Amino acid sequence: MTLTQLEIFSLVAELQGFTHAANRLGISQSAVSHAIKGLEQELGVELFRRHQAHVALTDIGEQLLLRARAMLGLANTLEQEAADARGLKRGTLRIGSFGPTSSNRLLPQILRPFRQAYPDIEVHVDEGPDRQVIQWLDERRIDVGFVVLEQERFDTFALFTDQMVALLPANHPLAEHPALRLEDLCETPFILTEAGSSELVSRLFASARLAPKVRYRYAQLLSTLEAVSRGDGVSVVAQGSLPATPDPRYVARPLAPGITRSIGLAVLDRRQASPATLAFIRVAQGLDFVPVAPS
Repeated sequence: MTLTQLEIFSLVAELQGFTHAANRLGISQSAVSHAIKGLEQELGVELFRRHQAHVALTDIGEQLLLRARAMLGLANTLEQEAADARGLKRGTLRIGSFGPTSSNRLLPQILRPFRQAYPDIEVHVDEGPDRQVIQWLDERRIDVGFVVLEQERFDTFALFTDQMVALLPANHPLAEHPALRLEDLCETPFILTEAGSSELVSRLFASARLAPKVRYRYAQLLSTLEAVSRGDGVSVVAQGSLPATPDPRYVARPLAPGITRSIGLAVLDRRQASPATLAFIRVAQGLDFVPVAPS
């Protein structure tokens, strides 16, 4: 069993196909098939169920994938630590990011000084909903991820706190108010964004024993902004997720009492984190992310 075999196995599982993995690695499909066949023969188990268009992990394959990713992560850490000892500062950093707050607001500010300090570290960024970033951390598909705090089962590092705001069409009667209560938003059609802060928003209404009139659910914040701008309803979102240049078709108003959301970085275990991961966290913690005031 070699690290190359494990890397190919992990990539085939992620992409669900030998051809896709071969294209990603820049090798022939036969080389991928040979590596997987050799690994299966050595372990004495079938790792994949073959279908015409794709492959799927067997039950034992699912179990071994977590071990393989853990071994690859440790191998990457060893290589980075050895490179650091030689003064090379090389390696790979896999980052999980969710939504506009982390992908558009926080991550670019961190990557700028990080690349200047560590130009030879290769950075991979995977984007998905916040729940998926947590899953990627559990599966060791990423080294570090942006998360909504608190996350007790991870080692976390707080970075940024913003406030939750009500989002309304500019001509909505409630837009005249300087701040809004949750109950103010229950008598008008409500739009829920499924990604980002949706779980927090749902908990807020539930804990206040309120039930907004949810008319639409959107997977992306941009769709929510467009729906609010058209006058389809109101919403509650994180201020930090809104575009830097406000759209005159909608307004954001703070909630009363104020409600905040904290964003941070998370790793499975800081003691096993690679030098590149720890360097990224140090750079992030050294920055000052200024909260945005509601428009």
